[in-house]
Amino acid sequence: DKRDPARGKVLCQVPRSGKADVDGAVAAAKLAQPAWGAIPLTKRCAILRRTAELIERDLDRLVRMESEDTGKPVKLAGSLDIPRAARNFRFFADFLEGRKEAVHVMDGFRNETHRVPVGVVGLITPWNLPLYLLTWKVAPALGLGNAVVAKPSELTPRTADALAALLAE
Repeated sequence: DKRDPARGKVLCQVPRSGKADVDGAVAAAKLAQPAWGAIPLTKRCAILRRTAELIERDLDRLVRMESEDTGKPVKLAGSLDIPRAARNFRFFADFLEGRKEAVHVMDGFRNETHRVPVGVVGLITPWNLPLYLLTWKVAPALGLGNAVVAKPSELTPRTADALAALLAE
């Protein structure tokens, strides 16, 4: 049972996945990656921007889900978490299309950007900022042509599931 931490009510059932489930997800991602990676960068970035629009379209539903999953106030989820998730998709679309240099220094660290897919990317996200941090990882991975297998926290899985549906849309 996945319970609302503030009220204790059951929100949904979360599967207890195992190795076979992970292997199946990775196999599906490996099949999808070549076609996705072959899509031109400008089209992938357009898809990232469209995803941001869909997040904003479903803002109220996603805010409610995030609040129920995490126990955080609706006001916080609605003013920070979900709007930032949409902004993350736009940020990475703009970044990937706008930045042409392969190396840039930020805060004393050397960052290298390779604009070719590496294949299947595995992502694990925490419970405290579920959609915000998932989109911070998913958007650049997809934008660069990688397929993604994401493992959200079992404590806060619902907005990850909702994001998968938006991406499919």
